[in-house]
Amino acid sequence: MALTAIDRDLLNRCLAREPGSWKDFVDRFVGLILHVIRHTAASRNLQLNPSDMDDCCAEVFLEIVAKDFAILRHFEGNSSLATYLTVVSRRICVRFLMSRKPLSYGSTVADSITDTRSEPQKDVDNREQLEKMFDQIAGKEADVVRLFHLEGKSYLQISEELNIPQNTIGSILSRARSKMRRTAHDPPG
Repeated sequence: MALTAIDRDLLNRCLAREPGSWKDFVDRFVGLILHVIRHTAASRNLQLNPSDMDDCCAEVFLEIVAKDFAILRHFEGNSSLATYLTVVSRRICVRFLMSRKPLSYGSTVADSITDTRSEPQKDVDNREQLEKMFDQIAGKEADVVRLFHLEGKSYLQISEELNIPQNTIGSILSRARSKMRRTAHDPPG
């Protein structure tokens, strides 16, 4: 889908810094960005509390306005503005989630804050759990999981980097996540 006249006008108004244009931009795209944040967190099996959602959303908007709207200035109009913002928001969200304390799968940010173990002990436990989970996958599955979840790459980027069909990446991720979830829920033994 191409850039609509409404979005082109809104984009031009923002870049020209017309009064009220940024408010209109936020009003138009805040729902989309919040949806991307929820989806990105859920795809990593993380539950964000409202404060974390707000922080991540603010981070997305701050990066959009950074360096005189550099992100918007780089938009070439080859897709809809919503599609472009979805990709941008997802990347920013992944970086935001990765910059937070390490979380184990299925935990929430609130769980990590109320955890009374020492920080080094939590890091060791998380690292051990992640290593155990990664032991259950190998080869192509491990590469796809690493690129998608840890490096925040898109299906297209993964396809190009690993030389595999883009339409197989979703099923590879699904299979790997299932294996990793089983490992995460297995009692220590």
